[in-house]
Amino acid sequence: MKFYSLENDPEYMNLQEEMILMQNWVIENKKKVVILFEGRDSAGKGGAIMRFIRYINPRFYRVVALGVPTELEKGQWYFQRYISNLPNPGEIVFFDRSWYNRAVVEPVMDFCTKKQYTKFLKQVRVVEDMLVDDDYYIIKFWFSINKDEQKKRLTERKENPLTSWKLSSVDMEAQLKWESYTHYKKRMFRITGTEKCPWVVIKGNDKDYARKEAMRYVLNSIPYDQKGLTGERLEPDESIFTLENKADIKQKIEL
Repeated sequence: MKFYSLENDPEYMNLQEEMILMQNWVIENKKKVVILFEGRDSAGKGGAIMRFIRYINPRFYRVVALGVPTELEKGQWYFQRYISNLPNPGEIVFFDRSWYNRAVVEPVMDFCTKKQYTKFLKQVRVVEDMLVDDDYYIIKFWFSINKDEQKKRLTERKENPLTSWKLSSVDMEAQLKWESYTHYKKRMFRITGTEKCPWVVIKGNDKDYARKEAMRYVLNSIPYDQKGLTGERLEPDESIFTLENKADIKQKIEL
């Protein structure tokens, strides 16, 4: 099996150097950065996060991938366990799936009630507005792949002993519930994509290209010192990403 070498890709290495410059600025200025990675099963969220953190200082970032809530957590305010994992000043937190589980995965898989789903949609914009007003940088990625590509990746995941651990019961139903995922994804974009916290859709069929463009988007969005020192392009390719903003953030939410 042939493995990809990051060190042999000058473009990636330049982006990694920019990531270090960006993180140094976050640390020195005590900034708080939240990056959400959402998308269909096998869309490349985890792999993208691994690219982001490859060379940055591990003492000043965290990757948060929360499991199934405990009985205690089920009785708490839905956002509580996510809020407790937000970055401290000088920190970057990468959420491998986030509070947006309740916007897509949970309603598709019947893991929440309609009342819980509706309440989430009413509260999430308020929560994110509060975080932005408190000087958090929030970037919301949705990694998008087509149905054939997902099928191919899920098959590879099942057959490869090195990645078979990633396969879950939810993954197994991803293809069967494709249209339902699409419905809730579009509704999420329309209702929760705002001017302060837009959705950034990364076309992810080409993993390496998608990861680079996601890195560019973050680097382009954070106003760190010495930006562009490497001479690498930091503006994202517009053929790879689009911003999803809801036209009327005051619209009534109904089911």
